[in-house]
Amino acid sequence: MAQRKVALALAGLYILLCQVWAKLEVSMEDRVEVFLDDVAEIPCIYEINGSSSSPTIQWFVKSVGRNKERLYQKDDSGAIVERGTGFSGRINVSYSQEGMMRSSILTINAVRVTDARDFICQVNTEGSIEEGRTQLLVFNAPSFPIIEAETYASVDETLNKIATCEVSNGYPTPKITWYKGRAPLYSSDDVDVRNRLTVNSNSLYSVHSELYLTVEKEDIGAQFYCEVTYFVPGAEKMIESKRINITVHYPTSKVTVFQDSPEHLVKEGDRVEIRCEGDGNPQPVKSFTHNNEELINSFENMVVLHNVTRQDSGLYECSSLDTTTYESIVGNLTLMVHYLDPVVITPENPYSLDEGQDLSLTCNALSSLSTHAFWYKDDVLLEEGNVLTLHNTSFDTAGKYLCEVVALELPELKRNSFVHVSVRGKPTITEGVEVIPLDTEKAINVSCRATGHPTPTIQWSLSDEQAQLGRWDTRTENSVLSVISISTTSDIRASCKATNALGTTETSRQIQAIQMKQTTTTTTTTTANATTTTTTTTRSNTTGTMVAGTANPKKIKKGGNGYIIAIIIIFILLLAVLGSVLYFMYKKGKIACGRSGKQDLTKEKASSDDIVVEMKSSKSEEAVLLQGVNGDRKTSRDQ
Repeated sequence: MAQRKVALALAGLYILLCQVWAKLEVSMEDRVEVFLDDVAEIPCIYEINGSSSSPTIQWFVKSVGRNKERLYQKDDSGAIVERGTGFSGRINVSYSQEGMMRSSILTINAVRVTDARDFICQVNTEGSIEEGRTQLLVFNAPSFPIIEAETYASVDETLNKIATCEVSNGYPTPKITWYKGRAPLYSSDDVDVRNRLTVNSNSLYSVHSELYLTVEKEDIGAQFYCEVTYFVPGAEKMIESKRINITVHYPTSKVTVFQDSPEHLVKEGDRVEIRCEGDGNPQPVKSFTHNNEELINSFENMVVLHNVTRQDSGLYECSSLDTTTYESIVGNLTLMVHYLDPVVITPENPYSLDEGQDLSLTCNALSSLSTHAFWYKDDVLLEEGNVLTLHNTSFDTAGKYLCEVVALELPELKRNSFVHVSVRGKPTITEGVEVIPLDTEKAINVSCRATGHPTPTIQWSLSDEQAQLGRWDTRTENSVLSVISISTTSDIRASCKATNALGTTETSRQIQAIQMKQTTTTTTTTTANATTTTTTTTRSNTTGTMVAGTANPKKIKKGGNGYIIAIIIIFILLLAVLGSVLYFMYKKGKIACGRSGKQDLTKEKASSDDIVVEMKSSKSEEAVLLQGVNGDRKTSRDQ
């Protein structure tokens, strides 16, 4: 009996020693995280002490609510991959050893969402069995969130649907959080968030979220967005949607009427825009009245007035009917259309006064604004103020005086008028008989200028009336300049007489035709009161022809006697006959002509004096200048 107990004790000790010597340890990671469609590697590390036999390795997968299912087994007889497990063709098992430490690695290719389960590694050696467990987690980043806002939200409703946010194809389930500005929104009495989860055919999750909110008027311009939180291997990430605004509807409590255009004061002729706006949203229906009369030229929130007049001034009212509360609210505006009546100048236009008198001109215009007057003559500012006083008036005072009236507060509002002032006076010769030398040698221009009102007329008187070749008069309101062209082939006395309804004045001058010699000129001026004679010394040009400064002179000096013309004509005829006879004798050979003996029987030295022929008609005067006897025929250009 004792031996039996000893044998049993020794056997137990042996077994205990064997267990201690053949100790088995298996270790695995708690979790392995991997993206969808990637490769997952699950390691199983085991250590066997005191055993020389090869262990049996088995891999299992455990589904939720189900027993574990074997995927793989390896023992002394070989390795077997189980079929029909859903992992066939996608798994691979590899081994490695380093000292007493051994490992088996399960590799899963093209990881699916359904692969997110627990994987078990079981090691069996010499009757000792150990196993480890690893949870495989699969992740897929969701799509970018799509947010859509509702058309509007009303403050009179308890909860308004503000927006929806949707994100798809995420794994595990994405989380949506709503924000207004920077503040997150959580379900409460004024906030309601409604989420809906959908499992797609690919086992990925889509989340649809709706935000309901009690809005206030202050929510105008507020920005709303949704934030999506999701997991990836080893991290948690976040995506924000785009920002949206909502349209808030609220009732109208006040209506404002204002002038939208022009920005300055309104004057007659302007285009005026009057706008009406309520403080509610949407804008209520509006109607306009002017002085209690309905306006038909209004549209939407505005009334347009074209080319306004002072009759458009008055009270403009805008009545609005709120479509929510059906309350009528009225706003008003008083419009003032400023005006400036035509300028009135006294005395009236035109006005005449005698030379030497004083004159006061007054300018006024009725206006709705304060005005200021400016007086101008020939675009030169003379005076500021309503009254312009002219002292000791003369012919220089006469002219057009313009008065411009300007509204001080509205410079664009201005008008003007003018008065024509005439100063009456008898003629005065301001420039006596003046000689104007010309390039020609036989004609000069003589001028005379006179002033007075009414504008005087000038009469010329020449000692030889036929010496006048042409005349030009230039008249202004109070003066006249007369220029005549005369021949200087003889001494001439020229008189200039200026006449108007108030009197006559006259001046004269002696003009001598002496070439390059000093000429004594006597000028006599006769007025109503006295006669003055002035003697001056001048230098005359050479005697010349025609009218200086005219293209076709009308008269030339010399001639006028019929017998002289007759003699010239007879002489020319005789020369023609003589020439014919000589030419006939030459043809008959009666006269021998050689180079040295050739004579020009038809040409003789020209006379030193020119002979002038003058012809007159009722409409015009023409002069013909003929060359002297035995002279060449020359044009005026050859002279």
